[in-house]
Amino acid sequence: MAITKGAKKAHRASLRKHVFNIRRKRAMAESVKSARALTGKDKAAQMQVLKDAYSAIDKALKRGVIKKNTAARKKARLAAFLKRSSMK
Repeated sequence: MAITKGAKKAHRASLRKHVFNIRRKRAMAESVKSARALTGKDKAAQMQVLKDAYSAIDKALKRGVIKKNTAARKKARLAAFLKRSSMK
């Protein structure tokens, strides 16, 4: 447990930031999940949901919730999944 006054303050701040990080990560996961669920639907809806998922991934990257390569991997895999599903 934190001993010094500064360490206690840093711990409180990290607990507050944790809430925002979890919220951002959950929003990202939900948008990716909804994009994967739209397989076989019309192209315009797929593109809109893909755009929203990309936006959520980029926001998580900007906030430092995920790393740059993780964001790139998630985007690439999502785009490839939607491309494969539309070919079927």
